[in-house]
Amino acid sequence: MAGLAPAPFGAMILADLGADVVQVKRGGDPGAGVVPPDGPLDRGKHTLTLDIKDPTDRETLHALVDTADVFIEGFRPGVAERLGIGPNELLSRNPRLLYARMTGYGQHGPLAPRAGHDINYIAISGALDLVGRPGERPLPPANMIGDFAGGGMLLAIGVLGGLYERERSGQGQVIDAAMVDGSALLTAFMHGMHHNGLWNQPRGQNLLDGGAPFYDTYECADGKYVAVGCVEYPFYVQLLAGLGIDNPQLPFQLDSTGWTELRDVIGAKFKERTRDEWAKTFAESDACVVPVLSPWEAHEHPHNAARNAFIEVNGLRQPAPAPRFSRTPPASPEPSIDLGDVQWLMSRWRGGADKVD
Repeated sequence: MAGLAPAPFGAMILADLGADVVQVKRGGDPGAGVVPPDGPLDRGKHTLTLDIKDPTDRETLHALVDTADVFIEGFRPGVAERLGIGPNELLSRNPRLLYARMTGYGQHGPLAPRAGHDINYIAISGALDLVGRPGERPLPPANMIGDFAGGGMLLAIGVLGGLYERERSGQGQVIDAAMVDGSALLTAFMHGMHHNGLWNQPRGQNLLDGGAPFYDTYECADGKYVAVGCVEYPFYVQLLAGLGIDNPQLPFQLDSTGWTELRDVIGAKFKERTRDEWAKTFAESDACVVPVLSPWEAHEHPHNAARNAFIEVNGLRQPAPAPRFSRTPPASPEPSIDLGDVQWLMSRWRGGADKVD
């Protein structure tokens, strides 16, 4: 069911991996529903427009579900049931169906019926508190953690796990994918660090949150930035060499009491040259120094170009499908196809047509 980013992103991943995905847009009056414009999340999908409140269109959807492996919806809890497309209804028709539910707060709990967005879900999961500079407010990392990494990606993993389990049991089930759960899951490593006394400082003052001068970003002469991640000492030595820093009086790398001094010295050096000049200097080094690129220029980086990490679909540049498969690489995604009516699709799923006329 078409909607905002998380569920369509999860379905895009499945389409990239070869699934036959039908995106159902809501006809009639969608109420408060918001559907974003067509773009990368629609690639590789067939699109139908159905008014689920209309009995005839609802029965069309039911007929599609009868032959489907997976049904994905991103409504608030209870909405799908009121529309007559809840799990009880659909699983009674197709007991092998995986009914995947993508929400912010999940299907139960005090906040389950409440509205929210990425920033809200990652706030209560603990993920948002990790991002930001010392003494400053938490900084939302766009909507990547909740909507995509902890949302759509979690949904796709749940579907794949459900399909694998169904091969053994022969039974479908409901998958409750909540962004608050997924974004919490992404902090598992930090919980381990905290338990072992390695992540106990305030935000922005720990090893991997920008607190360490050897794991941070630095401004260059042109106002652009480089990212430095030389945690291991041999890599840190290469950083100093590449910057031309040879000072035996510098504080030891892991002595946090000297991090301010180290940051000042390293920062002053990076200010002497442009981002791309530094990128060239460190291109053949293990100092873990790379340019900070915008999403709109990332395709130009030689490594991304060599791996064809970005593609064009219908004239729109976007990230390529991932991960890579040696024997069954996914086909290059095509733009979404608006079917107009359901007959071709029903024929295809029942072993008939293999292309759109």
